[in-house]
Amino acid sequence: MIYLLEDDDSIRDLVIYTLNSQSMEARGFALPSLFWQAVEEAVPDLALLDIMLPEEDGISVLKKLRASGRTARLPIIMLTARGTEYDKVTGLDAGADDYVAKPFGMMELLSRIRALLRRTEKDGTVYRCGVLTVDPGRHTVEVSGRSVALTQKEFEVLCLLLKNKGQVLSREQLIQQVWGYAFTGESRTVDVHMRTLRQKLGEAGSYVETVRGYGYKIGEES
Repeated sequence: MIYLLEDDDSIRDLVIYTLNSQSMEARGFALPSLFWQAVEEAVPDLALLDIMLPEEDGISVLKKLRASGRTARLPIIMLTARGTEYDKVTGLDAGADDYVAKPFGMMELLSRIRALLRRTEKDGTVYRCGVLTVDPGRHTVEVSGRSVALTQKEFEVLCLLLKNKGQVLSREQLIQQVWGYAFTGESRTVDVHMRTLRQKLGEAGSYVETVRGYGYKIGEES
């Protein structure tokens, strides 16, 4: 199930029609209050959020979703006419998984949705590295049995590094696979997330190794 929060009737109807025609069940909402009622009843598999909305803006909706335990890991794509680099970085740093600027092509939107669903699908894999245990399906991180709370992006970065254990991932690869290929911000964003990730992991923070001038990895024998 995909929820779309969009106050423009023509855009909302077109997106919902297209998703349904591609065998994707979808519901559209013109107001945040209606969207919140639906989320209370059932959490969707993915949400599409406009930014300029009545009642409250999409960034506020995004932050509330990330702050709730029920929806903290919900895949979210922002759909908005505010397509400057600053707006994109603001949305992504607030917790969005991808950002599509209007006007957009429906084929591109479908591709982004499918890519995000693939990245977040649960496959039963549990990653273990020394005292670190990460369960993507349950969205849990433990260090020496202690639960660690991570943001969505920190969690995705950690899972990607563990999935590619022993391999060096460049900053560009991390940006492309975690922030989405539309991300055009400076690679310094990756370094900031790595620093906070290491701090939160405590004794397991040293597992995340910096490869100077290139990127990051988690070593085979960490």
